[in-house]
Amino acid sequence: MSAVTGDRVLVRAVRHGGPWVAVLVLAALAVAAADLLLPAALGAAVDAALTPGARPGRWIAAAVALIVVIAVAEILTGLAAGLSTARATARLRHTLVRHVFALAPGAARRHPAGDLVSRLVGQVPGAAGAGAAVALAGTALVPPLGSLVALTIIDPWLGATFVTGLLVLTLLLRTYVVDTADATTRYQRTQSDIAARLTEALTGARTITAAGTVEPEIRRVLRPLPDLGRHGAHTWDAIGRAAAQGVLLAPLMQLAVVGVAGLALSAGRLTPGAVLAALQYVALGAGLGGVVGVLGRIARSRAGCRRTAEILAEPLHQYGGQDLPPGNGRLELRGVTVHHPAGADHPPVLDHVDLVIPAGATVAVVGPSGAGKSTLAGACGRLLDPDEGEVLLDGVPLPRVGHDALRHAIGHAFARPVLVGATVGSAIALGPGSPAGHRIRAAAQAARVDTVVERLPDGYDTRLADTPLSGGEVQRLGIARSLGAERLLVLDDATSSLDTVTEYEVGRALLDAADRRTRVVVTHRAATAARADRVAWLDRGRLRGYAEHRVLWQNRAYRELFAGEDR
Repeated sequence: MSAVTGDRVLVRAVRHGGPWVAVLVLAALAVAAADLLLPAALGAAVDAALTPGARPGRWIAAAVALIVVIAVAEILTGLAAGLSTARATARLRHTLVRHVFALAPGAARRHPAGDLVSRLVGQVPGAAGAGAAVALAGTALVPPLGSLVALTIIDPWLGATFVTGLLVLTLLLRTYVVDTADATTRYQRTQSDIAARLTEALTGARTITAAGTVEPEIRRVLRPLPDLGRHGAHTWDAIGRAAAQGVLLAPLMQLAVVGVAGLALSAGRLTPGAVLAALQYVALGAGLGGVVGVLGRIARSRAGCRRTAEILAEPLHQYGGQDLPPGNGRLELRGVTVHHPAGADHPPVLDHVDLVIPAGATVAVVGPSGAGKSTLAGACGRLLDPDEGEVLLDGVPLPRVGHDALRHAIGHAFARPVLVGATVGSAIALGPGSPAGHRIRAAAQAARVDTVVERLPDGYDTRLADTPLSGGEVQRLGIARSLGAERLLVLDDATSSLDTVTEYEVGRALLDAADRRTRVVVTHRAATAARADRVAWLDRGRLRGYAEHRVLWQNRAYRELFAGEDR
């Protein structure tokens, strides 16, 4: 995938604004054109009023018509800006969400959930406003340039006086845009850091309360707050400097033009109406209020585009286009190595693991905490790719398999599953193959959660948000969700919250001899390991043993894995 930059996101945001960006440009140009014509009409009206026999009425009518045009075009400008930004926001959010869900595992770990939510909710709208900001910035050049042309037509010396101040003003505004964009980017980055810390704290709120560490956690979450305040102050400093410079420069430009116009009036080169028009043109061309506002929007848009581009530049989880051949899930790991995320100074999480699991077999994966069990489970189902070695399913390396074929073939269940869906039934159907009603019920029955669902007010149609579930019930729904897989089930400590009786019943259902799917079961329980065909014993990322439970049980170190368990 080619690198995605902030400028490319800005161009994309402008394009996403659709036809409303064009409407915005036309409306803003109409405002600018009417603004430029209005001083000329008012000046002509003054000269007509001062000229005996002249009729100023038509010029006054023209001025009124121009004011009406300005009012209508301003309303249309606001409407078009809002609609183009809303359209671009929806498109950019959709693009970003799709990209986030498709991120490669390593890239996903670099961005905490709070950071992603902050970018999606707070910073994408800023990026999406690029279309309106660019359109308004382009049309914002019309008043000063048009004023320069008009002043030059009225009197060349007026144009020369005005252009000198305009060059100084342009340099000041360029510095303002750069400073504001940098300060806004740093502000948004710090804001995302706080959001990520807050999300972590909310996820572990019960643990924090139980440990009595609420105050230290508050301090941890709010630690970047001084940086946030400093970056915000820098933004306002840039705005304040631009405003202060404008307050000084604009009156000086007006004063210079008034002086030159006065001399021209006394010399008879200008009429009173022309002097009035010149004063209005210099006020229109030197006015910083609208320009600073537009440039501030550009600065915020650029900052939002940079933050959005950082995510879009992250690599996606790539899939092949190959289908799996006929088979029942023979799984093979060849020299699988997964390096530690912290770098080469730490030992690998998995270290050259070689493992063959016959089709239809059940293999329990055991080992002490940190042995690499969950990493092995993730590699088996291609939730992560090994840094070295390869994983094959029915003889095909997993990266070569197409997305749909892979996700239909492999199902996952986790220790802390997250249920997604509007109803309990849709949460189960989210699994591979999107099973129909009778298959949903069969999966729930196999996971021994059917009786729980049937007691709910609307059964499988009960709203998930209104369903109080225990940890074990959530785990069983997660297991039911995984059972739509066709060849391989990967259960990563998926029965840890079940009581002994329920775990035994679920285990019996999952290990049904008539079920020909292969199963990889990460477990801490000796009973589960004993029911498996074989046990893969991991220790410090290496495969220490691979045999039946009764064979490994002869090893004291293996028995100590289950020490204290009521077997």
